Amino acid sequence: MSAGDPWAGLSHDPRAPEHAHLRSAQRDRDAVAQVLAESFADGRLDREEFDARSETLTASRTLGELPPLVADLVPPAPLHQPTPYQSGLPLEQVEAIRARAVQRYERRRQESLWTLITVSLICFTVWGVGSLGGGPGFPWPLIVLAALAAHHVRVVLERRRSIEEETGRLERKALKAQERKALKAREREARLPEAEA
Repeated sequence: MSAGDPWAGLSHDPRAPEHAHLRSAQRDRDAVAQVLAESFADGRLDREEFDARSETLTASRTLGELPPLVADLVPPAPLHQPTPYQSGLPLEQVEAIRARAVQRYERRRQESLWTLITVSLICFTVWGVGSLGGGPGFPWPLIVLAALAAHHVRVVLERRRSIEEETGRLERKALKAQERKALKAREREARLPEAEA
């Protein structure tokens, strides 16, 4: 997350009053910690101020406590930044689409983790059973483990991009459905005068 928009990858925007009372997750506090660390490294915070804000961050419990810690370090941005695909969709629908995109990402991340664990256990079991007779041999399951771990790390690191892509795809799909519905309504309206005549 960049210092420009630390809230972009979070599931709830802590600046929104309706989210201020919600408990903050470690991911939320990590986003603020990253902005503080970058600001300290850039010289925008001295050591004393960095330490004080970090202590306040550690003691924070709700989302509403997070924005004041970085308010003078990040530029103000609208609560809901529109994407190119949001034109014509109500805000509630856009928020529901984003929530679905986050859920799909979380499902993908969990599947990646379970694949890593399951396949690694199977490989190490096969290797262990095969090694019983003639010694341990080359630990080939480490190769499989490394490949699966690299994939899982990529999935985790690409969280924001994955969510944005899925949000865009779902918004385009919703816009097409909205356009089809409007087209059908116009066609029905056009048939009504013909039926009356």
